[in-house]
Amino acid sequence: MLTRLNRDLAFSTLILGLLIPSMGHTEGLDGANTAWIITATALVLFMTIPGLSLFYGGLVRAKNVLSVLMQCFAITCVASLIWLVCGYSLAFTDGGSMNSIIGGMDNFMLGNVLEDTLAGDIPESVFAMFQMTFAIITPALIIGAFAERVKFSAVLIFSSIWLLLVYIPITHWVWGGGWLGEMGLLDFAGGTVVHVTAGVGALVAALVIGNRKGFQTQAMMPHNLTMTVTGAGMLWVGWFGFNAGSALAANGNAGMAMLVTHISAATGSLAWMMMEWIKHGKPSVLGIVTGMVAGLGTITPASGFVGPGGALIIGFSAGIICYFATQMVKQKFKIDDSLDVFPVHGMGGILGTILAGVFASSELGVFSGQGYAEGMTMGSQLQVQFIGVASTLVYTAIVTYVILKLVDLLVGLRVDTEQETYGLDLSQHDERGYDL
Repeated sequence: MLTRLNRDLAFSTLILGLLIPSMGHTEGLDGANTAWIITATALVLFMTIPGLSLFYGGLVRAKNVLSVLMQCFAITCVASLIWLVCGYSLAFTDGGSMNSIIGGMDNFMLGNVLEDTLAGDIPESVFAMFQMTFAIITPALIIGAFAERVKFSAVLIFSSIWLLLVYIPITHWVWGGGWLGEMGLLDFAGGTVVHVTAGVGALVAALVIGNRKGFQTQAMMPHNLTMTVTGAGMLWVGWFGFNAGSALAANGNAGMAMLVTHISAATGSLAWMMMEWIKHGKPSVLGIVTGMVAGLGTITPASGFVGPGGALIIGFSAGIICYFATQMVKQKFKIDDSLDVFPVHGMGGILGTILAGVFASSELGVFSGQGYAEGMTMGSQLQVQFIGVASTLVYTAIVTYVILKLVDLLVGLRVDTEQETYGLDLSQHDERGYDL
């Protein structure tokens, strides 16, 4: 009888240990939060490969599909190593007297990130990896602006320098203890850090590199919208990790961020579809998925601060304003931002960052959010939001321009006319996307 009792007790202890893995482990670690952020990290990486890869890949012509997939894949690898060597340290460690501008090198090669090192109540290794996925997708977004005409070597060099000189400093300004974060900027998951930087960088790149051969004189239709819709679905699902994961906990803030993200995406899709239906008489598949991305990008900075009613307005605004921005960039200004990176991500990031300062208010009835920080009013918060947008926009534009000119001097930016005609798959990689 005693033996059986001891056996049952041992079995119960084993089950309890499996159910509560944090017991007897690192003090202060929250197992539930850790599990969620590990999941969110995988979701954000899923956004780049395969999500963004397929979304962009379907939008280019068949002769360039592999080049886009290759660029997304290679940027994932390069950005990961930069983050390992110095990116995380410069973004998220104390920079001493320079801390308002940039972090330090105390975490070179992630030397201080150990198995039992915590960032809040999750392992610092998980936090560093989560933030790495943001550093991966941001430069990958930019390639949509110069798709089908840039050398692969130039893409790698530009993306590496841009990550170091643009993305990492602005990440520190907002999330790493820098001056915008200290000011009280509301940017929950990357309105300025990801979407304004990527959008403005894309616009500058499109201007510097120039239009594709045949732009506005010959059709440049997406070669595989089925691929694009597949990638769009992956982006939608992955974005829950992007926004809800930024709560860094499995709590109500993450749950609300997920809810408002979905509402904005759905509303942005329908608003864009409605605009196309009114203008062209028929809704398009390309339009509804682009509206979804606009809705997702625009809610990103506001997702941890607004409620469902605010998300509805933000998504609706995104679908309409980003739609008109697309028409303006390509038709009025004749800028070949190939895959509409600035109109969707740049304008979405700007709009969402500003509207976060409105719908974070707790005094808007059914459109209320979580409320402002102590001492902040809507007026003072909007002032901070405008400063955040303006400083990010100006800094990104200037530094991106300098980087592009430097890369042009080093290796040249564009392929020649003959290579562009053949397509980048053959001219840059000696492969074909399809051999039917």
